[in-house]
Amino acid sequence: MSDAGKKENLLLFGATGYIGVFIIQKIIENKTSFGKIAIFTSPSTVQKKENDTKKLKSEGVEVIVGDVQKPEDILKAFEGINTVISAVGRNVLGEQINWIKLANQTPSITRFFPSEYGTDIEYGPASATEIPHQQKLKVRAALKATTMLDYTYVVTGPYADAQIPAYLCAMPYHADTGSYDVQKRSAMLTGDGNGKISLTTPSDVGKLVVKALLHPDACRNRALRVNSFTTTPAEIVAEFERQLGGEEWTVTHTPYEKLRQLEKDAYTNKAPIAPIFTLRRIWAEGGTLYEKRDNEVIDAEDMETLEDAIRDAIVIQQTGNPDTHKDRKYQ
Repeated sequence: MSDAGKKENLLLFGATGYIGVFIIQKIIENKTSFGKIAIFTSPSTVQKKENDTKKLKSEGVEVIVGDVQKPEDILKAFEGINTVISAVGRNVLGEQINWIKLANQTPSITRFFPSEYGTDIEYGPASATEIPHQQKLKVRAALKATTMLDYTYVVTGPYADAQIPAYLCAMPYHADTGSYDVQKRSAMLTGDGNGKISLTTPSDVGKLVVKALLHPDACRNRALRVNSFTTTPAEIVAEFERQLGGEEWTVTHTPYEKLRQLEKDAYTNKAPIAPIFTLRRIWAEGGTLYEKRDNEVIDAEDMETLEDAIRDAIVIQQTGNPDTHKDRKYQ
């Protein structure tokens, strides 16, 4: 039950996407704490992911089909909704600004969770100029300009996951930006490998969103900086080695100066993946750390561990099956 004792009706955008599947899963696992649970999706997604949407329906989720660019479709979906949660990818981030404006005009809606779940885009003064942050910064500005909405930014840091380009993957291109390769038993670490990094497993992202939903007063109009654990690249390699029988990995290092040059070259060459270089440089330089995490604010101290994350990463890299997370049961 939430702080206010009210069961809220939820609408989730991006529920069948990479991080959205973990958020909707955790919401469903806690569905007795909520009222109506709905997702908004496109006709093409329903067609391509028919089994996924059927499964959601069988679990009591209302599947609303429409066009994210049509205000009439969005307003129809907003009817009776109290909280909107977005988990859309980078190519759709800008659309959230229109949704926020429409939500601000919808009497029933009181809260909006924009698509964050990653790098802290207001970590420090330099954050304002980082290219990958620009759309999210505009979304935050739109939320701050509303008169009727509370908002929460769930900031988790990079994902402790082996799906590309998450932190524990074997990078197929430019491994020198950071890579952990289970097949080759090799890793390329940034810096000396001892710089701390804050990580969150995808499943814990879902759990943290649910915790935030259930603690509205503690999360009102703020960035919630949370994670699963804090570690170092060297400790990650050691855990891979331990779980794979003790065989020592081949480890090489990329100096920070080279990392910045790779990033610069990617933008100069107009490489579509250039934002990934920026994010990986931010991760390497500690741009996801904070003096104090906010887990305790939402009663979310029971998170997954480095051991859990490495176990999943090994399975994903060895089998190519990203659904390993969903096959496990979490408390």
